[in-house]
Amino acid sequence: MGQQDGRQARWDKHNEERRAQILDAALAVIGEGQPGAEFHVQQIAQRAGLNRTVVYRHFDDRADLDRAIRAHILDDLTDGLIPEVSLDGTVNQIIRRIVAAYVDWVVKHPAAHAFAAQELSGPFEQGTDRIATAVNDILQLAIALLGAELDDDERALVDPLAHGLVGAVFGTVRRWVSREPRAPEAKALVDLLSQSVWNLLDGHARRLGLVLDPDLPLVDLLPTVGATDPTSP
Repeated sequence: MGQQDGRQARWDKHNEERRAQILDAALAVIGEGQPGAEFHVQQIAQRAGLNRTVVYRHFDDRADLDRAIRAHILDDLTDGLIPEVSLDGTVNQIIRRIVAAYVDWVVKHPAAHAFAAQELSGPFEQGTDRIATAVNDILQLAIALLGAELDDDERALVDPLAHGLVGAVFGTVRRWVSREPRAPEAKALVDLLSQSVWNLLDGHARRLGLVLDPDLPLVDLLPTVGATDPTSP
């Protein structure tokens, strides 16, 4: 029984490695073309050094392969973006770091981004949800650390608003990268989009009685805000 389990484990590992090989080849094929350009399974097979029939052993059909490619693309994006979602730095640095990471990835992978965004449900929705959940987590942490007093409705809406904020950023970049000519330059987009995010967060903070300095390191800001909070110990 143990020998059979061992063979199955080796076979499963082989299949996982072969599947990853195919998906990496698909990303390379997509990346070599223009955004929106059609590509074929035969191109992926050749790039992976495999027969076309071998590719289809690992996927039900072309639709299943396309879903897997989109999920692979979004995994690559989120794996690079999630680490940037933290409370390190000033508020401006935090916002800009996250926005710039996304814009930089899109500029480097316009064709992959275009393919992933062809279907906003499924993998793309799951990818944005993963990022929005991370943003919600740091917003909840910041709210707690800053001692902001939210009523039940406001607290319940933090998560939907975080998802809406991420969706707005993704929608803006998606529209920007799809236009020809692409204007303005990426840096200007990052500047304006970061400012827009700050304006939204600053508006909510002021409504809650918090006046934040966006250029002050958050670690320095927290004790200052806490000291003015009458509920602080």
